[in-house]
Amino acid sequence: MRSPRMKYDGVAVAVPVTVPYERFSDKSAQWWIARALKMLLDGSGLAKEQIDGLALSSFTLAPDNPVSVTQHLGLSPRWLDGIALGGASGVVALRRAARAVQTGDASVVACIAADTNRPGSFRSLVTNFSRFAQDASYPYGGAGPNASFALLTDYYMRTYGATSEDFGKLAVSQRASASATPWALLRKPLTMQNYLDARPIADPLRLFDCVMPCAGAEAFLVMRDDMAQELGIPFARIMGTIERHNAFSDDVIQHRGGWSVDAAELWSNAGVRPEDTDFVQTYDDYPVISMLQFEDLGFCAKGEGPDFVRAHEFGVDGTFPHNTSGGQLSTGQAGAAGGHLGLVEGIRQLTGAAPNPVHGGNGIGLVSGFGMINYDRGLCSAATILSGSNS
Repeated sequence: MRSPRMKYDGVAVAVPVTVPYERFSDKSAQWWIARALKMLLDGSGLAKEQIDGLALSSFTLAPDNPVSVTQHLGLSPRWLDGIALGGASGVVALRRAARAVQTGDASVVACIAADTNRPGSFRSLVTNFSRFAQDASYPYGGAGPNASFALLTDYYMRTYGATSEDFGKLAVSQRASASATPWALLRKPLTMQNYLDARPIADPLRLFDCVMPCAGAEAFLVMRDDMAQELGIPFARIMGTIERHNAFSDDVIQHRGGWSVDAAELWSNAGVRPEDTDFVQTYDDYPVISMLQFEDLGFCAKGEGPDFVRAHEFGVDGTFPHNTSGGQLSTGQAGAAGGHLGLVEGIRQLTGAAPNPVHGGNGIGLVSGFGMINYDRGLCSAATILSGSNS
């Protein structure tokens, strides 16, 4: 029997910032992290000395690590975490930072994710991504994420009847949302025909099924809610969170994620239902992963993802607002920052800072993450339900 999870009372999530992305950059990851920190300070009115906690996510810090970055930045935190969980890092950073604030281990935690992208650096990253990949995937030609997600997509299509048009609907919708997002790298209108006519990458994936690597940073602050109120900062509250790693390891090929293990508990702890949410931000390095999250987080049953997509419209004025900044598929994937993008957008939506706002509703949103792909499965999954401070 599981013990009840402690609530996140008294915690504020605030100051969502994005350092505008660049397709390629000769700047270091440390530069992008420093820019994000500067934006957090400017947006909050805090002095750097008041940041006493840091949760840092990056794939391109080497030869540095999170503690050496504190020296670069002139920080002296009493709480520090380096979270190397890819697309799940944002929600996991939120969870851990919130507990640190609740227990008094830190007063203000800066949650920052950033990566640079020099020409050729992405190839180096995927080549050295994991020992499992080096030993069991690359020697057989399975280099990089496209091959892995092609395998997952093909299996899902054959098992549950999804079509290219179903995945295309998500990609096209997100491109439309990106048109209102100033920092999105891909803003040119995308039609379904454009999507279907795009060049093949790894069957059945086409060009617009795949995220574009880039450089950039995403960040937010976690602090006590009374401090946020004193500073006059709009903030969101945490209604509930979950994380799960290496779930369903006996599945031959991944067709579900760890969300489904804990989703019922997530909704119960939050005291709301899936239909109460105003928007959903899923981790979307490939459309099939968004479809898994729709199912595993309780918006529809397993295998009903294709019908769910066909039944809904996903723009901010649609029946199911989804990835309202354009998601990674149109904004870009700045390495580990891709795991923070949806969370930063969710905070923007709930604090009135989104350039493409969802109107009306209950002031409730869900953000989910997925990360660390090893050939035929991703190992990390996480989700949080957030509300506006007045909800």
